[in-house]
Amino acid sequence: MKKFLALLLTAIMALSLVACGSSTTPAASASASGSDTSTSDFKVGAIMVGDENEGYTYAHIEGIKAACEALGIDTTNNLIFKYSIGEDETCLDAAEQLADAGCKVIFANSFGHETYLMEAAKEYPDIYFAHATGTHAKTAGLANFCNFFNNIYEARYVSGIIAGMKLDEMLKDGSATDPYIGYVGAYPYAEVVSGYTAFFLGIKSIVPDAHMDVQYTNSWFDQTAEGEAANALMAKGCVIIGQHADSTGAPSAVEAAFKSGKQVYSVGYNVDMLSVAPDVALTSPQINWEIPYEEIIKTAMEGGTLESDYCNGYAQDGVMLSPLGTACAAGTQEAVDAAIAGIKDGSLHVFDTANFTVGGAPVTSAFATDTNGDFTPDADEAIIDGYYHESYFQSAPSFSLRIDGITELNAG
Repeated sequence: MKKFLALLLTAIMALSLVACGSSTTPAASASASGSDTSTSDFKVGAIMVGDENEGYTYAHIEGIKAACEALGIDTTNNLIFKYSIGEDETCLDAAEQLADAGCKVIFANSFGHETYLMEAAKEYPDIYFAHATGTHAKTAGLANFCNFFNNIYEARYVSGIIAGMKLDEMLKDGSATDPYIGYVGAYPYAEVVSGYTAFFLGIKSIVPDAHMDVQYTNSWFDQTAEGEAANALMAKGCVIIGQHADSTGAPSAVEAAFKSGKQVYSVGYNVDMLSVAPDVALTSPQINWEIPYEEIIKTAMEGGTLESDYCNGYAQDGVMLSPLGTACAAGTQEAVDAAIAGIKDGSLHVFDTANFTVGGAPVTSAFATDTNGDFTPDADEAIIDGYYHESYFQSAPSFSLRIDGITELNAG
């Protein structure tokens, strides 16, 4: 029956556009392990690429713990973590160990975990599996497998407004003469490109002639490399450093530069950076991971049907900003509130094509889905009604256009 439903649904998907958050995989069996609603023995497994010392994983740890607590699950005995699991066969091993330990829903949090988690989902059809940042759930045909990733591009755009307010203040008081921004990125992937583009567009909404360089570290977590990248950008004249990398390396480097006499400021990621950069941290865009974890665990507890993708933005409290630093410009909170309200009511679209060009020309078409695994979107027209619909066809970011005003220093 499951195979019949999977084939039927595949045919339906080929004839219709399905927005992020809609169900695109067949219903999980009503007799799945997750159908037991008792919290006394309901076990949750979590495969983490890092541990509590790495910002991205720390945010996941906090999110899944909060979700379990909200659902009455004993996080001491019934939440089992597998830390520092590589993007290789050890992920499958970890998933099998968690399944054999009685976990009824199993998560993994890194992009490279996906294929191994899908293998485990095939091996254990009565257990629910959920993968963060992945892209294959909508076409996998697995009733017990889903992807999740919240709309962090929304919070990145608003953090760009915060940076733009500070940049405008610096230009007006003479502490900066060039609206030059730096960005420490992990890899030249769509997730990173989407994030830094949203950040830059937020800045440009305040300072239209801003320009930005991106320095890649080719690692999600490398405190030394991130610090060195921030220092290289500041040496070139960048006065605000953003990041899509998982350590405190960049904010710490900016704080040290500030203490040495430079007028430079930082926008972090994942966690509040004020503890390591109290003088320069403006804010950090953050994902509220509790929201999708709770949705998915609750579905498993009830033996329900998984959606293919779970993604939540400001409207669902799925993204947020850390507290504003004392270095923020006057009026910043009001600007933040207005932007969030606009995103929520649909009057503000982060990737409005009226606000950027590529190669000097307006953009009228761009695809959202990579169908052949070459990391180049080739299906699903994403520009509709004048803006790119990020995280519409899948929860993971897909925006990969290189817009004017941003230079990748070492993307090759």
